[in-house]
Amino acid sequence: MSNVISPLAAPGANVTQLEPEIRFEHVTKTFGRNDSDLFRAVDDLSLDVYPGQIVALLGKTGCGKSTMFNMIAGLLDPTEGKVLVFGRDPFRNFEWYRGKMAIVFQNDRLLPWRTAIDNVELGLEMLNVSKAERRDTAQRWLSRLGLDGHEQDYPHALSGGMRQRVSIARAFATNAELLLCDEPFSALDEMTAQRLREEFTSLVRENGKTAVFITHSINEALQIGDRIVVLRRPAKIAYDTELKPEMSPPEKEAIRERIREILAT
Repeated sequence: MSNVISPLAAPGANVTQLEPEIRFEHVTKTFGRNDSDLFRAVDDLSLDVYPGQIVALLGKTGCGKSTMFNMIAGLLDPTEGKVLVFGRDPFRNFEWYRGKMAIVFQNDRLLPWRTAIDNVELGLEMLNVSKAERRDTAQRWLSRLGLDGHEQDYPHALSGGMRQRVSIARAFATNAELLLCDEPFSALDEMTAQRLREEFTSLVRENGKTAVFITHSINEALQIGDRIVVLRRPAKIAYDTELKPEMSPPEKEAIRERIREILAT
């Protein structure tokens, strides 16, 4: 598989002609030391994620979403099969991915002793970007996310939504090709979460990124994703569908009902 990233397709285009950025090849992940206490979190999973897609991984708690997330991030090794990101094994090539993947967590994970702009600069510091360049980049992303005037505020002085905006700015500032998002808006009130979903989706598309977004909310998946993958425990694909821009409200409602049926069983 080539490591060269093909040009991005427009939303709704046939992206399957491109090389996948993420590939699960018959992946199984088990935990436990012997057969008597073996827990199977992922079972013979095959999945491709293509450049420019925003893929919502949707499922109930305990269905294996986080295990998949951690294998993509290189934090876990599959028990069987292969996980490839940009054509490489993320677990065995962890350092190679520095600057190529960025993560937005459920909690903002801001360092309380650093100001907003210093938190955004953190990833750039790790990439050895010059002080002037990282300050300029951090300022630009804070402005893009509506945080002008809050650059010198510490996390305790920011609302939950503002802290998550700083977290998003930190992820985009590194210019990583792949964004991994672990329920980043679940702790926010619905109005704030909805605004941030809209902004996040626009930023991903405007900047030509690929995103994998973990959620347990059908509404969030429908708002964020241009593709929804519904999982059943242990991490088997129960439903995989694309959301095209030209879809009518009744077509989206049919998808919503289908997902509800799957999650109810």
